[in-house]
Amino acid sequence: MNNEQQLSLFDDSSFNSNDQKALIPTDAKIPIPSGTYADMIEIAQHCNQCHRCELGQTRTHAVVGRGHLQALIMVVGEAPGQNEDETGLPFVGKAGQLLEKILASVNLDTEKDVFISNINKCRPPGNRVPTTEEMEACKPYLLEQIRLVDPKMILLAGATAVKGLTGDKRGITKIRGQWMEWEGRLCMPIFHPSYLLRNQSREVGSPKWLTWQDIQAVRAKFDEIRKSI
Repeated sequence: MNNEQQLSLFDDSSFNSNDQKALIPTDAKIPIPSGTYADMIEIAQHCNQCHRCELGQTRTHAVVGRGHLQALIMVVGEAPGQNEDETGLPFVGKAGQLLEKILASVNLDTEKDVFISNINKCRPPGNRVPTTEEMEACKPYLLEQIRLVDPKMILLAGATAVKGLTGDKRGITKIRGQWMEWEGRLCMPIFHPSYLLRNQSREVGSPKWLTWQDIQAVRAKFDEIRKSI
């Protein structure tokens, strides 16, 4: 008798769903089927007790998300930094402040129009880039967040966010500002705000200038979508 046949003997749903769900934070090999979580609170509870990868051993707080729970726009970054790890909120350090300014420049409000999250919910030591294994372990949580928020647009801040969600490994300079489709949703790769902090020039063609073009395109698409719903 194979494993599937053995499990079929336990046709009580309390074994197949509740017990399996309780095991999710313990091992990356345990899948997180679509529809597992009823709301963001349940995801946050699991993320804060999660050890699907080793990042759970060093976190202060899991950083799940902030913003409007039915936003038209979702911003996905890489992983928490020190400020985020300490507060449990994404994009609250200098990069987060710049992100707020970028959104505000086209009258987008994180309380009304945007939900913000990351590929990984726990801070990698030394703010290093998350490994492929770490991203894969955490990705199912993000997929559930996307399902719950149901955004019409996803802004992918930086190459790690692009790779982590879509699998596209191209450099951010080659694909930023280009609309792409993923799972029926519009996605736009943009420069991560931390990259803009390291490149302060506002000259034509600079990263900040390009980001201004990108966010205007996002606002135009936002208006177009809002009129159609």
